[in-house]
Amino acid sequence: MYQPKLSDAPEVEFSPRILVERDGLVTYDPYFLDPDTAERAFHLLQSDIEWSQEFLKMYGRRIPFPRLTAWYGDSGAAYTYSGVRNEPHRWTPALRDLQGRLVERMGVRFNSVLLNYYRHGQDSLSWHADDEPELGDEPIIASLSLGAVREFQLKHRIDGEVVSVPLEPGSLLVMSRETQRFWCHRVPKERNVHSARINLTFRVIDAPSNTRTVISTRRK
Repeated sequence: MYQPKLSDAPEVEFSPRILVERDGLVTYDPYFLDPDTAERAFHLLQSDIEWSQEFLKMYGRRIPFPRLTAWYGDSGAAYTYSGVRNEPHRWTPALRDLQGRLVERMGVRFNSVLLNYYRHGQDSLSWHADDEPELGDEPIIASLSLGAVREFQLKHRIDGEVVSVPLEPGSLLVMSRETQRFWCHRVPKERNVHSARINLTFRVIDAPSNTRTVISTRRK
């Protein structure tokens, strides 16, 4: 059955800004999606995604993640982090559309996506690296932002250098090469942010994770 695209508007020329090129590569394109497409995608995902409240088990307690999450992708693309095993939901039409745009732009066939729903500025993501074994040694992670502008920070694991960028709606941040080995990243709490943000991190799962038992850097 035909599924309409989010938008048939022409894409803006890709001209990413390099944020990090030491011990990895991080680029940022604030114009990946035009404003109308970004707003439409935000509202579609806000209502159509099966959001979950996950919990981190620590010292015998169940601590709720300060955000809602969802995992979508190809069959078998399971993913485990922070003690939570995620079996993928089937791609929605909107997610397929966004996946196709990334394939066309980057030439990478992402087979899964982790979605984070930050309901307000008190929702956050702590320092961590996306270094789970399912992602391989040098994963390419494409991070698409929708909704409220939130600060994104990277910190070098050895010398502590911090790089910050406000992620605009419709923007695309790409982490590749050795970034996850040498840099951690986070989305800090922001007292003055009162509206919601959706972040999609498209990934490539290298192997079924049902044989994987290693759990890497915790995040909450």
